[in-house]
Amino acid sequence: MKKQAAEKKPRVVTTKTVLTMKKTGEKITMLTGYDFLVAKYLDQVGIDIILVGDSLGNVVQGYETTLPVTVDDVIYHAKAVKRAVKNALIVVDMPFMSFQTSIDDAIRNAGRIMKEVGVGAVKLEGGEYIADIVKHLVKVGIPVMGHLGLTPQAINKFGTYEVRAQTKEEGEELIHDAKVLADAGVFAIVLEKIPSSLAKRVTRSVKVPTIGIGAGPHCDGQVLVVYDMLGLTEEFKPRFVRRYAELANVMRDAFRKYITDVHNGEFPKEKESY
Repeated sequence: MKKQAAEKKPRVVTTKTVLTMKKTGEKITMLTGYDFLVAKYLDQVGIDIILVGDSLGNVVQGYETTLPVTVDDVIYHAKAVKRAVKNALIVVDMPFMSFQTSIDDAIRNAGRIMKEVGVGAVKLEGGEYIADIVKHLVKVGIPVMGHLGLTPQAINKFGTYEVRAQTKEEGEELIHDAKVLADAGVFAIVLEKIPSSLAKRVTRSVKVPTIGIGAGPHCDGQVLVVYDMLGLTEEFKPRFVRRYAELANVMRDAFRKYITDVHNGEFPKEKESY
């Protein structure tokens, strides 16, 4: 029987902590969080990084893509997360068109997120073409996490969520992008839905940590959307998502029991009344 790992004692995690973890070989854990309660529980059990992802557009707001998410949206959710967190590093996604338009826009919007919420870093999707933006953000004191491979904000460009960088040429381009981002100053890079062998090469090619999602076991850390791994997004079942619970069933059962109890006069009882 596989022995369960001891729960890690929570510690204050910074970008420096994350960089040190790569050097020491300690795996980095990251999950998304969009609200106070989930963030509270994540922090209590010692998660390293909480990502306020623009995936909130899909799992919280009900959009088909992440594109409609705004800076105001991520600030709203990040504030709720921030109120709950004492130890984890909070990273906030920069929404579509909040940084691609110009360096000034990127600094202004990232600055709003950092100033109004007080989080630890922002995350930007893209390769070499955003290197100058990354440099300027880091220069003014805004830590940046990169994101390569499947980049959901570019869904209309690719038209599909299939695995990225499957050809030799695309693989070499991705490695190049990772090196450029590392040189530009990112403290970590998310690698989404790329071949495991390529993720291994990227991880060995850069000094900053890689955090995989659908990129195999060789990255320095892993991330999942919390609603996916809890079994709340039932229709979304990619092979890279391990379901650690099936909360959709638990919730429906609880709701049904409540409805039945109210209809039958079983709730509330005298002890539940004043």
